[in-house]
Amino acid sequence: MRLIPAIDLRAGRCVRLLQGDFSAETRYDTEPLELLARYRAFGADWLHIVDLDGARDGSGGNRAVITALAAELGIKLQVGGGLRDLASVQEMLELGAARAVVGSAAMTEPAEVRRWLHRFGGDRIALAFDVRLDEAGTPCVATHGWLRQSTLSLWGAVDEFADAGLKHVLCTDVSRDGALSGPNLALYAEAVRRYPQVAWQASGGIREARDLYALADCGAAAAISGKALLEERIPIEELGPFLPNA
Repeated sequence: MRLIPAIDLRAGRCVRLLQGDFSAETRYDTEPLELLARYRAFGADWLHIVDLDGARDGSGGNRAVITALAAELGIKLQVGGGLRDLASVQEMLELGAARAVVGSAAMTEPAEVRRWLHRFGGDRIALAFDVRLDEAGTPCVATHGWLRQSTLSLWGAVDEFADAGLKHVLCTDVSRDGALSGPNLALYAEAVRRYPQVAWQASGGIREARDLYALADCGAAAAISGKALLEERIPIEELGPFLPNA
């Protein structure tokens, strides 16, 4: 399993939200390029970038920062946030992102997103499904920067793309995001059981190296971590097994 550090951008700065709440923001003094250099030195070969301004209102205010990050050598970017039409996806890939992460559009325009998967290939398009568990424990998808909640299950959402060349799915349990409460292991184990052909990226709740080993045991292909790495809560020597260039 690969550890992919995450950088969330708002107005060009590194931030973290608690459970997707824009009013519960923690801003960090570290500059995005400085953070990329730190993670690259640790041995990371991928970086996950979330454009929070794009996710919330579709604005492109972080494009200059993303372009600068993508120009750095030795690390690939997957970038999401506000990629809701073909033009924005194509622009992100042309800016240098190795993979575009598509979220809300996969719910609102599934036929169009299927065309993107066919056009760019499953390695360059990842789908992001952010979920909250309903009263029955079913993971249901939230959209538009987590501001809108649907009744569609994660399983129904993935089924829509099962025959469209889908390879990468990033799944975040919103209730765990930024909370350092541990990942939802049952969710990812069930996801891998249902769709073993998908490379699942687990996001939300990672707090210690033990969580990474547990996610690997679940069959996750990658783990996304933001806050725990930003705040250096996990000793670097414990991250080595999950960083390809360590």
